[in-house]
Amino acid sequence: MTGGRVGYIYLPDTGNLGFIAFNRYFYSQTDKEGLVIDERFNDGGHAANSIIDTLAQPLLNYWAPREGPDYATPFGAVFGPKAMIINEYAGSGGDAMPFYFRERGIGPLVGKRTWGGLVGIGGEPLLMDGGYVTAPSFAAFSKEGKWIIENEGVPPDYEVEFTPALVVQGHDPQLEKAVELVLEALKNNPPKKTARPAYPIRN
Repeated sequence: MTGGRVGYIYLPDTGNLGFIAFNRYFYSQTDKEGLVIDERFNDGGHAANSIIDTLAQPLLNYWAPREGPDYATPFGAVFGPKAMIINEYAGSGGDAMPFYFRERGIGPLVGKRTWGGLVGIGGEPLLMDGGYVTAPSFAAFSKEGKWIIENEGVPPDYEVEFTPALVVQGHDPQLEKAVELVLEALKNNPPKKTARPAYPIRN
């Protein structure tokens, strides 16, 4: 869809599988100009702010090695535009992730409002039959002092239906919109790389 310019990462949850997927697919695509992060159907797990921190890394400086091309700090990073795809089946950590993505100003959210289940559970007592008991343990509130996300979810910036008619025709309208937004951002603000300056004469 992008001629190799934009990378794609799918995050099935914000637990072990999600962290494995992120580490595998983010660091192998740091040569891309932009990214689409797909967290539809995200089963949750943790508040994955470390993934958000990695996505939000700003460029700090370049390095000029004696041999080979210049490289940047941070080394494992994509500095270009990003978009995240969300849907009504992403919840818990899958609610928190797009909330953090928006809070950090990383890029637009595309798709449908997440399902809104961010009251977490913890310390589940085990029962004799191998089952366990859960109870609400913690809830999220904003920097402004308001309860957030529970029973509301996180709304998209661009609401796009995943319509069966288009899907059977081989389309993914939410993915297509996310790619369109990243390509548009690349067009409006092309990636710039600072040229290596002339070496100073120190004698």
